[in-house]
Amino acid sequence: MSHRYYVVREDLLPEGILKTEMAKDLLRRGEASTVHEAAERVGLSRSAFYKYKDGVYPLDQTQPDRIVTLALDLEHRSGVLSRVLGALADGGGNVLTISQSIPLRGMANVVVSLDLSGSGAAPGVLLERLRALDGVRSAAIVGRG
Repeated sequence: MSHRYYVVREDLLPEGILKTEMAKDLLRRGEASTVHEAAERVGLSRSAFYKYKDGVYPLDQTQPDRIVTLALDLEHRSGVLSRVLGALADGGGNVLTISQSIPLRGMANVVVSLDLSGSGAAPGVLLERLRALDGVRSAAIVGRG
């Protein structure tokens, strides 16, 4: 299912949507530790928060295709993962999550979620750089957004 997106001036948005973003901002900044606390502080019900939370973002936080999930098969040798992480950092990526399987038969699977918002790097270019690294058997984008 594809979604359509709109840019809407803030003063035209319903109160529930505005308060949802205010609550999310409190949570992001650490000024509220729970959804209950954040919603209560802005005068919003938790049900309204959960209804809108995945669909409202400030324009500066919506950059399509800037968060990617990569799946890599790496040789189990010293320094391979370090080179991969270095290449991601050099490409302007910020690692959000990383998960590595226990190496079997000399190979380990690594899944990395990467934020490319602070870079001009195209995910495809970064992927090609990773594939060229010694010890990287395969690299693929398995998710976006």
